[in-house]
Parts: sequence; structure tokens; C-alpha cells
Amino acid sequence: MATSLLMLLPLITHGAEAMPSDVGDYYGFLNQYAEKHSGAMSYLSGNWPDREAWSRQGREKMSELLNYHPDPAPAPNAELLETVKKAGYTRYLVRYSITADRKTEAFLLVPDGLTKPAPAVVALHCHSGFYYYGKEKITEIDNPPQVLQDLVNKTYGGRCFADELARHGFVVLVPDAFYFGAQRLPVNSLPEMYKEDLNGLTPGSDEYIRAFNELSGKHEDKMAKSIFDAGTTWPGILVQGDMASVDYLVTRPEVDASRIGCMGLSIGGWRAAYLFGLDPRLKAGVVAGWMTPYTSLPHHHSKSHTWMLHVPGQVNWLDLTDMTALNGPNPLMVINCLQDKLFPLDGMRAAEAKLAEIYKRMGAPDNFLCKYYDLPHSLKVPAQDDAIAWLEKSLK
Repeated sequence: MATSLLMLLPLITHGAEAMPSDVGDYYGFLNQYAEKHSGAMSYLSGNWPDREAWSRQGREKMSELLNYHPDPAPAPNAELLETVKKAGYTRYLVRYSITADRKTEAFLLVPDGLTKPAPAVVALHCHSGFYYYGKEKITEIDNPPQVLQDLVNKTYGGRCFADELARHGFVVLVPDAFYFGAQRLPVNSLPEMYKEDLNGLTPGSDEYIRAFNELSGKHEDKMAKSIFDAGTTWPGILVQGDMASVDYLVTRPEVDASRIGCMGLSIGGWRAAYLFGLDPRLKAGVVAGWMTPYTSLPHHHSKSHTWMLHVPGQVNWLDLTDMTALNGPNPLMVINCLQDKLFPLDGMRAAEAKLAEIYKRMGAPDNFLCKYYDLPHSLKVPAQDDAIAWLEKSLK
């Protein structure tokens, strides 16, 4: 089983795609390289009698590949910026340090009536080509601009899942990721030639937000090159920021640090996969809209994805599935959409099969669940309800 799966994954789209590759004949040598070199540290690549040793080695390798090791913040140094009472819970706006010289902002949702520390979830926002906001894409705010509400309606079925988690009794932390929301592109410090399309627009207006999102999307390649030239990786910055948010979360007296999960869609699902796999403090995870072998993308799906996701050399050691499984057999749910155009369906199926086999070998097949919804790329109410039920079962 293990050998056949590992042999299948690099080839997953090679014979299934009718159209030419986006990179033409170059795809041939790239795919052949992937066949020979991928997955050396996969749980299915050999006999790993000591699962914890495998997890430790895998995390060490991923730390090396992510290659972002900033001076740590001595403490979160949290500031409370705003308090809003909601029906059944309170929403706090907080700011805290994620490195010695950088901060982020987050919403902290605390259910009413807690008498003892409660389970918590790190809720991770999507990309969606929408950079002006981060946490607000999955948390209710008063009087959202129409462009934001349109995204919530289309992608989340009109319901912000962070608030729904709080209504179910979870303490929820919703941090802004690097390049989004409070960490968005600092346009005021850019050269004038980059921000001409923002001139005359009112910050916060629908027109300004659309123009800002377009500018930020065009600027991703410049940001990515600058990050690589600085000797680090964009994924490393994202993962470190999310782990620093867990550092803050565990300082909260409302939180039971032994019962923390994570959940996200799209790049939020990708972030959930890395956070779950690499941080042993996470005891359950929900990965929505981002679970496929990286080797399924180069044929003609790489163009659909952001610069933020690329970890040079990762597939040589641990593909996305392998890396996520580093935290097995803790409970993991994967949510896929059958009409999702960002990934090949056979890639999603291959990732499901591989994770199911890993959890089976770990002796906990019931701790892995993969569900499909006949929808485009999204996390709408039925899928949210299933994910929340999984987290309740896993953490409560």
C-alpha cells in the first residue's frame, strides 16, 4: 500500500490531464525529478517504529526548510484595543508581539458564562485576493463594507465561522496573517508609482478596498522575491506568526491549553495544515480547501495559487499530507469541494487516501475524516456545521 501510494502521487495529474501543461514540455523533466525525489521522510516511506521520533525529525526538517528564525518576542505584550459585547460572547480586539520587532492584531471571542478554562480554536482567515482585511473575513463586524459582505456571502454562505465557534462554547482567536489586515502592505511607505491607483479614493470605501486588493495582488511577486533575497520564505513568516498567536492564546486564563484546535479555509486551510502539523500544542485540526499533494499542481494548477505557499525543497522530504500528519494521530478533518477549480480532484482523492493510510498505520483510523461537498471553493454553512461538530467531538 505504501509503495503504491508514494509512486502514484507524483504522477497524479500526468495521465489525467487532457490539456497541455502551463509550462509545456518543461513539465516532463520537472515531473520526472519529482518522481525520483519526493517524500523521503513520509510516514509511508519506511518503517518508523517510534512515531514521536518521526514527528520530531519531521518538524526539525520543516523548521530548516521554512527558514524563518527571527528574534523572538520576550512576551506577547498584549494590548486591549476594543471590547464589543455580542449575543452569547464578547469580542475583544487585541494587539500582541509575534517577533521582537513585529506585532499583529486579532479578535478574541470569549463565550459568556465560563466557569473554568474552555477549549479554544485558532480560526485562520482565507486569502481570496482580499488583503485589506484579514480577521474580518471570518468574524462578524458592524456595518461591513459591501465588498467584504459579498466575500462572506460567496465564500462562507453569509455566516462567519469564528463567531459560530464562540456560540458553541469555544474561545476563538482570529489573527491577521502577514500581508493582511493589520499587517497589510504599508502603502504609505511605497514609492509613488505603485500607489497611483489609490489617489483620490477614500480609505475604507469599497472603491479603495478594491484598488488596494489589486495593488497588493500585483505586489506579491515583488514581496516574494524580496523575502527570498532576504534569506527566508513567505511560508516561514506565516507559520511563525500563527505559532506566535498560539503563544498568546495559551496566556489567556479562559483557555484550557490542553484542548486547542485550528480551522481555516483556502490559505486559512493551508495555514491550519502547517499549524496543526508543526505545533504539538494543537490537538485537533480542520483543513478546508487546501489538501492535495504539491506534486499534483505543476501541470496547470500552480497558476491558481499565491506566492505565499511555496517552500523550496519541501516535497523532497515531506509533502503537504506528510507534514500535516506529523501531529497524528490527533484528530484531523479535511474538507474538499467537488467543484473546486484550484486543485485536481484526483489530487484531493490521493491526499485523502494517503492520510487515511497514515492514520490507519498509527492505529487511529477514526481520527481522520475527509468530507466532500458538491460546491465550488468555499466553506458554507453545512460544512461549517460538520467542522464544528468534529471539533466539539475532538476537544470537548
